[in-house]
Amino acid sequence: MKRIYLVASALAILLVGAFVYFSSSNSAAPASKFVLLDGSSRNTEDFRGKVVLVNFWATSCTTCVAEMPKLIAMHEKYKRQGYDTLAVAMQYDPPSYVVNFTETRKLPFLVAIDNTGTVAQAWGDVKLTPTTFILNKHGEIVKRFVGEPDFPELERLIQSLLAQT
Repeated sequence: MKRIYLVASALAILLVGAFVYFSSSNSAAPASKFVLLDGSSRNTEDFRGKVVLVNFWATSCTTCVAEMPKLIAMHEKYKRQGYDTLAVAMQYDPPSYVVNFTETRKLPFLVAIDNTGTVAQAWGDVKLTPTTFILNKHGEIVKRFVGEPDFPELERLIQSLLAQT
């Protein structure tokens, strides 16, 4: 009986340890090329050393449109501290709509168009918008939000990541 208890205890400890290890480990952001509205491009590697919010969105997504002022405010608040924002328009979003939205809303951050769908595919086959990823300074995905993020939670996470070396 004592031996069964010891084996069960050891197994429980191993399972808890595995859960903590795997739930706390971050995965590297996919190597991707982002084509920006001005025709230039950025790669995932270009963001190393910064905390980055990557937001998959569409002009036809009411939640995406509604959250943009909060994303703008977050970008403006932390951009001088090593924070960047990249908005990736979905493949089905007409480029002229994306350009118009970006210009009329004066988006202060990078905007890319995923015209082939390969970026969304690489980032976990993103289909729902908004889908937001937070990357740490090492280029690892720390958090994924599907739908509008809890902005107070998001801000605490960004502050924490900016404080890390």
